[in-house]
Amino acid sequence: MTKEKSQNSYFYGLNKGLPIALGYLSVSFGFGITAIGMGIPSVGAILISLTNLTSAGQLAGIGIIAACGTIIEMILAQLVINMRYCLMGLALTQKLDKSFTTPHRMITSFAITDEVFAVAAAERGLIGRRFMYGLITLPPIGWTLGTVLGVYAGQVLPPSICSALGLALYSMFVAIIVPPAREDKGVLCAVLIASAMSCAMYFVPFLKQISTGFQIIICAVVASGIMAVAAPKCDEED
Repeated sequence: MTKEKSQNSYFYGLNKGLPIALGYLSVSFGFGITAIGMGIPSVGAILISLTNLTSAGQLAGIGIIAACGTIIEMILAQLVINMRYCLMGLALTQKLDKSFTTPHRMITSFAITDEVFAVAAAERGLIGRRFMYGLITLPPIGWTLGTVLGVYAGQVLPPSICSALGLALYSMFVAIIVPPAREDKGVLCAVLIASAMSCAMYFVPFLKQISTGFQIIICAVVASGIMAVAAPKCDEED
């Protein structure tokens, strides 16, 4: 078997997806505990992870559900938070070989996450459908299994321990934000603006009346819009 064929094999992709699945197992454990703490039913929390694969979107979603938000808030919040997956999917189309017909693209698009995209994009040359199916096999399993463990742990562990373990999900967001914020002042400013707006909406009585879903939408759109105008990204040629 040539090196190119081995790179496009199912088991090669499966091996690449194993570390992602293990990471998702620990992070989704925190999601399961957080969901139970917000009053989401056990079955509901598990189904959310089974049918979705977006940590930030799921956390925002259960926040809107717990706050009795509207469908419009949910749709807009998910659109803003998960828009990046559309861009990742478009970027990956440039690396797919001829074996990727439209049905295969539609199926594999379900499991495109930041980590899956990074691994797939890092492969040299074109990638085949067997590799991609192998890559996306374990991450959804790890994400769902971690949620199941978190859900049932949240029902038997003391509230103090559940609160501490629930912080694991937020620590992942911190780990995602800090590296790019250290390298790019524009990203840092966007994070600070969004954080300041979020604090204002929490403490200012008038702003506090805005529902959770619209708070997320407003903070994300305004912070990114301000920095898009103040510090636009330029192409390397420019």
